[in-house]
Amino acid sequence: MLNPRLEQLADYPFTRLAALLNGLEPGGEPLIMSIGEPQHAAPALLADALNASAHLWGKYPPVQGTPDFRASAGNWLKRRYGLPAQALDADKMILPVAGTREALYLAAQMCVPDSKRGHVPAVLIPNPFYQVYFGAAVLSGAEPVMVDAPQGVPDFSRVPPSILERTALAYLCSPANPQGSVANLKQLETAIATARQHGFVLAVDECYAEIWDMAPPPGALQAAWDLSKSFDNVLVFHSLSKRSSVPGLRSGFVAGDAKLIEAFSRLRSYGGATLALPVLSASTALWNDEAHVTENQRLYRAKLDLAERHLGRHPGFARPEGGFFIWLDVGDGEAAAKKLWQKTGIRVLPGAYLSRPSANGRNPGAPFVRIALVHDLPTTDRALAAIAATLLEAP
Repeated sequence: MLNPRLEQLADYPFTRLAALLNGLEPGGEPLIMSIGEPQHAAPALLADALNASAHLWGKYPPVQGTPDFRASAGNWLKRRYGLPAQALDADKMILPVAGTREALYLAAQMCVPDSKRGHVPAVLIPNPFYQVYFGAAVLSGAEPVMVDAPQGVPDFSRVPPSILERTALAYLCSPANPQGSVANLKQLETAIATARQHGFVLAVDECYAEIWDMAPPPGALQAAWDLSKSFDNVLVFHSLSKRSSVPGLRSGFVAGDAKLIEAFSRLRSYGGATLALPVLSASTALWNDEAHVTENQRLYRAKLDLAERHLGRHPGFARPEGGFFIWLDVGDGEAAAKKLWQKTGIRVLPGAYLSRPSANGRNPGAPFVRIALVHDLPTTDRALAAIAATLLEAP
């Protein structure tokens, strides 16, 4: 028998896109710009680190990872967010995870009780959103509560008190997928204060934190420390997939409230994939190195320049503060996705597939398409030129 909650889940966005384009001929050589899969070359140090630790493939890795990994992640957090040495105990506040996707899903399994204050627990989700948040909420038995933020940062403090009182978990993504909006310190502090006031966990997905345009985005641990010198009720999720262009490594970490990390470790002992020791060794080297990240940022910034050059005349264009997606208002995302596929062979993702209808019945993502700037510069240049020519042509 299947879990009946699965019936509440719509097809995954890329399955829906395949169905939308099924039977339509591409108007050129197909190019996938619908998936946020980094295509930059992996850092050379990755292979060296994997090879140096190849003798460890025959050992089962511990759930908590290695002291070196935890230290490297902790030192990076302190450097990146200006945290004082005493703020973060890497052995108690950091846990390696097999990419943030798995960890974000498991967060709901850990945080959502059978009931809260006698009611069905709620999970707050920004709308639009990364689909794992919704699936995690539903399969944990919670009610997903969508908080509309089509072009900005959701304000959980404005959610009705009756919902906040039964909220068990809230997801926040900064820089946001798909919009590229960044939560400032004040917004992060407000979200943290709201979580503490109403007794829920704030899970902040920061996997795009190292892909930014003009200024490095602030982080939730930084805001939590500034607010109260503690990480209570806060978890942050980081990954090497975007920072180091190694999505296939499946390496990240969760950090924050020591009590939550202890519970997370216990949960992952039963249901989480551990990172192989050579992967932990290579990940340690990547968190310790900044040179490859600087180059990665330069390439993404150059692609944002290309997007602005080609699409800047489009009335729906906005240059994102972070991440590598263009969230383009085209009026009808599904129609634009079909047109681009049939005219150019370029596959983009309709924004409606990344959001759910609001209380008013309207889907806040429906007017948009998401374009992933993950290819090399020449390919991106040609593709954006073709997208601009198609979308800006006279009807």
